Amino acid sequence: MEYTPISPFMRPISRAHLRVVEQPEASVPVRPVNKWELLRDLSKAQVTFGITERDLTVLQGLLSFFPDDTLGGNVEMVVFPSNKAICERLNGMPSSTMRRHLGRLVEAGLLQRRDSPNGKRYVRKHGEERVAFGFDLSPLYCLAEEVARAAEAVREAEDRVRRMREVVSLMRRDLAALAEFGEEIQPGIELWNQLRDTAVLTTRALRRKLSLEDLSVHRADLEALLDHARNFIDGPDTEEMNTNAARFERHHLNSNKESIDLEPAVEEGGASGVAPDADTTNFSADVAERDTRQVPKLPLHLVIAACPSLKTFYQGDIRHWHQLFQAACHVRPAMGISTSAWDEALRFMGPEQASIVVAAILERFADIRSPGGYLRALTSKAAAGGFSCGPMIMALMSRRSAA
Repeated sequence: MEYTPISPFMRPISRAHLRVVEQPEASVPVRPVNKWELLRDLSKAQVTFGITERDLTVLQGLLSFFPDDTLGGNVEMVVFPSNKAICERLNGMPSSTMRRHLGRLVEAGLLQRRDSPNGKRYVRKHGEERVAFGFDLSPLYCLAEEVARAAEAVREAEDRVRRMREVVSLMRRDLAALAEFGEEIQPGIELWNQLRDTAVLTTRALRRKLSLEDLSVHRADLEALLDHARNFIDGPDTEEMNTNAARFERHHLNSNKESIDLEPAVEEGGASGVAPDADTTNFSADVAERDTRQVPKLPLHLVIAACPSLKTFYQGDIRHWHQLFQAACHVRPAMGISTSAWDEALRFMGPEQASIVVAAILERFADIRSPGGYLRALTSKAAAGGFSCGPMIMALMSRRSAA
């Protein structure tokens, strides 16, 4: 009969030794778990479980002594390497350091010691019965689902921070653009200096690793300043100037000899949404790495006028580029555009132009069989330096005028 003592060999008892050896049946995963995927999840959620990178290094060494890639099933999960073997596997880590990190893993409930009567680690057979003394990986296996949930929560939190940083960065860019535009139409006003100074301070702040709370504070401050500046600029004296700017942009784009339809060459590629032109898809690595993103010259109000469907699915105000970006992020999943396709578009088009493209695709959603593939094809053209969102918006405006 097997017995697991709570008193460790020649070591004091801690709270870890008083924990129940057998995990509740409901907490045990229903299927085997890949040990390396479990280790990666634990690395992501290490703060949740109170362990460090060095602790994980020792755990990785122990897992390497387990012969199978998966934990679970009917396989016994006890490894019994000597301290010398563990240290050699850890590239010569001092034995005292290794034992300290092993103790932390036991205290965290990720391992359990199964000590033999003499404190040695070995396996003993009695006929068909096999008893191993060493480190039991069963607690780690029983925590697999909890580790996976904690890791997913960390990834979601990191994604929220990343998206918030993008929004704050766009708002900073909006501030700088409004300051430049305001100086042109009404020079000498102190508000433009305030916008420029705030944009510079925000740039410095974004060089640091900011929490979601810090980024939210920056966003609220920038949004208030942007609204104030936009209300100041959107007076009756500037309405005619905005109209003239839109008319000039239309004239500039219409002077292009190429068709201004909604990228018909790409749309003809079929349901896959891949352009037939190989030059736009097989671009070289050095071109792909080059920053080809351009801030669109289109007035934002012209984009909103050409894409009214966006307001149907997004109820927030869209008065600045960062708000268009938020709207595109909101409707993108419902359009069937994957996260990877969206991230690639952000990388090669920039957030403003990618948001315009999503709004334009939404406007022609009934005519485009694969919005995700269509966006990928346009992203390939943008990476090769051969794409502009201007003709898309002008084509939509022409359709609305002809309707």
